[in-house]
Amino acid sequence: MKANRVTLITLGVSDLERSRKFYADLGWVEEESPPMVCFYDMGGAKFGLYDLSSLAKDLDRSAAELGNGAMTLAQNFGTEAEVDAAFDAAITAGATVCKAPEKVFWGGYSGTFADPDGHVWEYAMNPFWQLDDQGRLA
Repeated sequence: MKANRVTLITLGVSDLERSRKFYADLGWVEEESPPMVCFYDMGGAKFGLYDLSSLAKDLDRSAAELGNGAMTLAQNFGTEAEVDAAFDAAITAGATVCKAPEKVFWGGYSGTFADPDGHVWEYAMNPFWQLDDQGRLA
């Protein structure tokens, strides 16, 4: 089995209903929703939102110890205009701007925002990566 793969990304959130609404406003569609968590299909992987206190208990850590982590999640788009439109939709849905979309040193275009719990997302257009019709890296 291939080692370099991810099958599930789970974010701890302080208010599951607020986060559900935020991601729904971005156009995300829930696949399943057991108590205290919801999952989204990502075409071969899943993305989950999990009540932070429940996640902390499951991991035998405090919520403060978990924090938000020093990482970003990213979505790539085919054009700068698509980045701008999706970024604007995220801000309208309640995201906080970290860095507005702009041309970047490596030749692409990107901007970052934080979701209601502070998880940082990058929306980018990378001219060196082609996307298929489902928005997956080709």
